[in-house]
Amino acid sequence: MNVPSRPQQLRPRPSLSKEEILHQIGTMLGGPEDDLHVALMKELLTGVLKLHDAHLDLLDVKIVNRAVKELRHAFGVFRGYRDRQKVSIFGSARTPSDDPNYHLAYRFAQAIVQQGFMVITGGADGIMRAAQEGAGRENSFGVNIMLPFEQGPNQTIADDAKLITFKYFFTRKLMFQKEANAIALFPGGFGTHDEGFEILTLAQTGKSDPQPIVCLQAPGCDYWDDWSAFITRQLLHRKLINEEDLSLFTIMDSPDAAVSHILTFYRRYHSIRFVGRQLVMRLQSPISGEQLEQTRELFSDLLADGQFELRGPLDEELDEPALRDLPRLVFNFNRRSAGRLRQLIDHLNRL
Repeated sequence: MNVPSRPQQLRPRPSLSKEEILHQIGTMLGGPEDDLHVALMKELLTGVLKLHDAHLDLLDVKIVNRAVKELRHAFGVFRGYRDRQKVSIFGSARTPSDDPNYHLAYRFAQAIVQQGFMVITGGADGIMRAAQEGAGRENSFGVNIMLPFEQGPNQTIADDAKLITFKYFFTRKLMFQKEANAIALFPGGFGTHDEGFEILTLAQTGKSDPQPIVCLQAPGCDYWDDWSAFITRQLLHRKLINEEDLSLFTIMDSPDAAVSHILTFYRRYHSIRFVGRQLVMRLQSPISGEQLEQTRELFSDLLADGQFELRGPLDEELDEPALRDLPRLVFNFNRRSAGRLRQLIDHLNRL
């Protein structure tokens, strides 16, 4: 009989001696002034000194210390997999294995992994277990949370090096978003809605890079249909959101259709980067002069000024040599509507 394993805890490194700490600080301060990594580490060190000078309450210091530890560990775990695209999957820990949405999560994870993706889930039971069973242990990350119930790791991810256990929701949710190239939401409770609305808020406000957000429900299930009706009736009709904000998510009931939707998003679109006022959209393949004119006509409302231009890499982008050969669509984005920006990406992918 399999015995559930205890959640993986952060493994503390042996404490450094005072001499070792001083030596590392001296080495850091002696780094080249024009090295951005060194400059940021110096700024972090200065921030720690300021925390000490501020005489914060012990609880405040504990929060900062734990958050930094959790993020440092999580960054290290994901670092070795940066060459793999990933989809973060959210859904209820209470969904039983005979529920159609459980089987849908399994089939979706299985299908998306066949396209080279990895999956990130909360690492617990229900939808999370289904997704990790479908993806397999080698293609799974578990981003678990310490709770008095529900959140023990499932057997697929238990004791795996890619299982990370967080104390704080905010550090956990940062990793869900930061490491994902796509989002899949399945029916769930308060936690799923908390995570889903945060994902949508970050997308709507431009605080996250564009990515496909798919709401999946089994055939015959009306979970996301009812949710979408509420969004339309209470948010859109009251003008609390704009109509183009509805472009940020898609509701589907087929794993193959959801996978196709995600792959289509990256058919031509690759990534974006802001350089000053300019938004640089990197493309997998170029567009023609005629397609550029069509884009200018359809999406001029996205411009703060100027025009859409086809460019090579800007000088500021040369620190990403792997992307140097990608064609660019460059423009001064007014940053008013992430929904319209998503519509631009869909337009480019359809050309």
